[in-house]
Amino acid sequence: MLWHSCGTIAALLQEIVNIYPSINPPTLTAHQSNRVCNALALLQCVASHPETRSAFLAAHIPLFLYPFLHTVSKTRPFEYLRLTSLGVIGALVKTDEQEVINFLLTTEIIPLCLRIMESGSELSKTVATFILQKILLDDTGLAYICQTYERFSHVAMILGKMVLQLSKEPSARLLKHVVRCYLRLSDNLRAREALRQCLPDQLKDSTFAQVLKDDTTTKRWLAQLVKNLQEGQVTDARGIPLAPQ
Repeated sequence: MLWHSCGTIAALLQEIVNIYPSINPPTLTAHQSNRVCNALALLQCVASHPETRSAFLAAHIPLFLYPFLHTVSKTRPFEYLRLTSLGVIGALVKTDEQEVINFLLTTEIIPLCLRIMESGSELSKTVATFILQKILLDDTGLAYICQTYERFSHVAMILGKMVLQLSKEPSARLLKHVVRCYLRLSDNLRAREALRQCLPDQLKDSTFAQVLKDDTTTKRWLAQLVKNLQEGQVTDARGIPLAPQ
């Protein structure tokens, strides 16, 4: 209904474009943020509906949201704007459609998510990590991220920073997504080899035992991750892993 109503999508896009001047310099008010987030909420309905999703992507509408994901202001209006924008992308990847992943890989969504994962609020970090997780769970997405060392190392570096931060400020929900990202990366042989060297110690010891005591799913993922990294590893007579030649 929204997509096929004459002028409706154009009006929603106008709401979005109208606040671009308030992004830089960052002068966005709470009223402006609420208004554009209402428009984004309607676009999220279009993005998640199977009959309009393809047309939504074909029109490249997600790109209109990327300027909001580029913002770094910590004020509530900007945080609300980033979170709502991430929600639209999250609604797209939640469908597990190949078409969605193919589209996103042609855009800058991965570095945008990584930046938010590093410095956003806990809620924004959680949604951004969920988006990365969904991209990784797709074979094309996993291959794309592991295609070059630069891409993999950027993802691994941010995930490592998040583990360190989570060891100081635990969040079971965020940790769950981080562990799932690591587990999926370990499905790629080259990434698995690299993770043997760079997986944070906090995921190997009992740092998160208390946080995960009631989360059997994440504990199982973590155990599988450690097992994956141990398989095929060359050890000496004492069972100690040997450094790669």
